[in-house]
Amino acid sequence: VQLQASGGGSVQAGGSLRLFCAASGSFFSIIHMGWYRQAPGKQRELVASITSGGSTNYADSVIGRFTISRDNAGNTVYLQMDSLKSEDTAVYYCNVNVNGISGLRKDYWGQGTQVTVSS
Repeated sequence: VQLQASGGGSVQAGGSLRLFCAASGSFFSIIHMGWYRQAPGKQRELVASITSGGSTNYADSVIGRFTISRDNAGNTVYLQMDSLKSEDTAVYYCNVNVNGISGLRKDYWGQGTQVTVSS
């Protein structure tokens, strides 16, 4: 399974960015996809996730500012980030949990994309 993520960059506080992540490869189905982030000196944390059924989950710090969505095929996930704050600065990682063709569930990670918010 490969994850192609893009959309990071630099923006001023209050601005917006949209992250994109597409999953491809051999798997039976996607269980959920999401975005995590890791700031310097901090642990990786969940930002937002979406299940195959469309249920979403957000970190408290991004509720009302970030929106996760997916395409109809369910293999691409988007993260719309509005009203960005300096504390959103981090490397953002796409994550997918799949039912593999072997019947086992497995996690895969994208390469990470840098988001920098300047105040």
